[in-house]
Amino acid sequence: MQKPLMVPRANGSIELYRAGNVPTIEIPKTKFHSRTAFSAAHVVSNPLKTVNPLGKPEIDWEATLSYRRHLWSLGFSVAEAMDTAQRGMGLTWDGAKELIRLSSQDAQAVGGKIASGAGTDHLAANQTYTLDEIADAYAMQCSFIEEQGSQIILMASRALAANANGPEDYAYVYQKVLSQINKPAILHWLGEMFDPALRGYWGKENIEEAMEVCLQIISDNKEKIEGIKISLLNADKEIVMRRRLPDGIKMYTGDDFNYPELIRGDEVGFSHALLGIFDAIAPAAAAALNALDNHDYQKYDAILGKTVPLSRHLFQAPTYSYKTGIVFMAYLNGHQQHFRMVNGAESARSITHLAEAFILADQAGLLHDPEMATERMRLVLKLAGIE
Repeated sequence: MQKPLMVPRANGSIELYRAGNVPTIEIPKTKFHSRTAFSAAHVVSNPLKTVNPLGKPEIDWEATLSYRRHLWSLGFSVAEAMDTAQRGMGLTWDGAKELIRLSSQDAQAVGGKIASGAGTDHLAANQTYTLDEIADAYAMQCSFIEEQGSQIILMASRALAANANGPEDYAYVYQKVLSQINKPAILHWLGEMFDPALRGYWGKENIEEAMEVCLQIISDNKEKIEGIKISLLNADKEIVMRRRLPDGIKMYTGDDFNYPELIRGDEVGFSHALLGIFDAIAPAAAAALNALDNHDYQKYDAILGKTVPLSRHLFQAPTYSYKTGIVFMAYLNGHQQHFRMVNGAESARSITHLAEAFILADQAGLLHDPEMATERMRLVLKLAGIE
């Protein structure tokens, strides 16, 4: 029996809580196969480097790669150097290059699938660029990623959002970039709740109008596109777009609020997954997808349904701070020895938020070792002055 903790709650009270209330998720013996499921993976910082934590990121490469091996062992594909890895929010292109290189090597060694984010984040912010300069910046990153043996995820570009004058500019840049890659890529439509700099992407503020632009770009370049991930936190919009995709183009849900029903699908089709929350709930997601393979929808719904309150909590506004909860979960479950993050992002959520995450993770059976997680939570609470 775990010792109880004094935990702060959202209503201002401090209550006793004892972890271990729900059986820990059992890891399935076989890997799932009916859905392609990418987990966007976080990076582990090295807190012992004597550098400014708000400056150049120092990464613990072994701990970072070890977590990717954990994801591959569960059957997940890894979406590398994405926003979950604090790309553009602490992780620079130089850091991303090393991450992609090392992770791609490990993927080849263990037979894991990897796709890596290509963007334009090496361009200086707040400067004006031509469309060709933006396309060339994309192409440079794409070339590096393919040289490492990784698939490309063509991420949304802050530079393009800042410099494009309308949908035709997006069409021009995407066509130029896609024409130069060797293997089909995954496009990525990231909503402004994840990155405010991407407001009005595809040249339209209205989602329905933006969707029309995106669908036309996909149709015009479908030989170079495997699928698209959309992260709009709007299940209805995703289903509409999913049903309109050209034959052979996959929808990858990036909806960290509504993923169970979107992956489960309906009478018309389903979404594959490319999700940040799968980093935090990997054992449960693997077990649920295994149940889905066996058409055990009741088990699938039961397992993933318990994870939704945690996911909605971690991704609450400001949504871009979700990385703090992802790394916190890795710390609680012993995948890293500290709760420190690149760019000092461990401070992006309150102690009350972290305490609620601990409780919701326990109630979803996601604390691998409740005793260890309790002691780690106790240390975090003590640091916040709660004994």
